[in-house]
Formats: sequence, C-alpha cells, structure tokens
Amino acid sequence: MLADKVSVNIFGKLSRDLYSGYISADGAGSKKAYVLSPEPVNEFFRGVIIAYATFDESDDRVIVAPEGAVYYEPDIRQSVSYLKNTRLSSIKCLYEKSCGAVIFYNGKSNTRILLVKNNNGRYWSFPKGHIELGETEQETAIREIKEETSLDVEIKEGFREVSDYCPFGKIRKHVVFFLAQAFTDNVNVQEEEIAEYIWVDLQQARKLCSYDNDLRIINKAETAIKLIR
Repeated sequence: MLADKVSVNIFGKLSRDLYSGYISADGAGSKKAYVLSPEPVNEFFRGVIIAYATFDESDDRVIVAPEGAVYYEPDIRQSVSYLKNTRLSSIKCLYEKSCGAVIFYNGKSNTRILLVKNNNGRYWSFPKGHIELGETEQETAIREIKEETSLDVEIKEGFREVSDYCPFGKIRKHVVFFLAQAFTDNVNVQEEEIAEYIWVDLQQARKLCSYDNDLRIINKAETAIKLIR
C-alpha cells in the first residue's frame, strides 16, 4: 500500500540515485521494487512506498524512497528514464503536485472569477492540473487553464498560494495557485475533465466553495485584485 514502510533487499545499482531490489513478504513470495535515494544504499534499505508503477505494460513494481522524502511524478519519471529498454506505462504516486490559478475577468460592472467542477468531483474550485516533466509551476498553470477552459491568461506576479490536503486514502496533494487575468469570459471547457463552469463575483464564490483552503485563497485573491484594479 502507498505510504507503507517496507524493507528492500538491494541487488543492483542502476543509476546515480536508482536501485533495484525486492520486498520479501512472508508466505507470499517477493515484490519487485525500485529504490530512489540521493544517499548511497547498502544491501538492505528501509523506506516508504511512494508509487506503484507498471513498466512495459506488465512489469509491476513499487517505488520506495527514504521516509520523509517527497518525489512527485515528474521526479520519478526522470529517475527511471535512464533505464535501458524499459518504458514506464503507468504510475500511481503517493505525492501529487498540481498547479492552477484563480482566474478573474473585469467586466463592465464587476469583477468575476471562474469556478469549475471536475467530472469526478462534487465541489466547485479553480482550474488546475498535474505538473509535467520539465515545466515550471507557472507553465503548468497556463497549460492546464488553456486545456481545460480554452482561455489565454496573464499570470500576475506576487501571488502564489499553496494548498496541501489528502482528498482520499493516503494520497497527499500539493497544489500551487496563482492569480491570472482573463481578457474574455468566453469559455470552452474540456469535456473529458470539466463537468461545469461558472463566472461569479467574489461573494458568490465564497458561498459556492466548501473548503477552507479555497476560501482562504479567495480572500487573498480579492485583496490582490483590488490592488491591480
């Protein structure tokens, strides 16, 4: 299970920070594992399962790292990219990092912000998505906003709010939100990701958003938008 502490028997070093090994299970054989560690690893390693990964569509392995070490999906993909003749097919990570933005639009009478509801979610929030290998946080936010809403936006400097939470199970999400200005309110959502969208004023946004983190970010955004106007 993700976040479980395990002991790994090491049988090879594959790159500067990647090792191969296996986790022994009483009466259940062994489980293949890769170990990610910035420090040298000896014959045995004690750590935490940070990911389940499938290579070449049939080779299932767990990824283990030192307790307290945070590796996001792009970090893991970068480390295993050095494996020869091996392709990472799918991965489920303990730590997930996303970036998005509070998007505001200055209309003729008032300022509104954009809220979206994901297909797999029940709550209103802000557009966001997973960071990809080689991207900066702002690049991720701009790309995800474009993909999910079709909007081209301008990121405003000086605003960066972080939301950390566990939405289900043991998955630990780290979300970075920026403040972004849209110059049109014409939205064309990505139907595979977004179920609904709505432009609302800040007071309405507070009524629709349920989580304390979102309400905190709305309050910070309101202050920042007033300074911009």
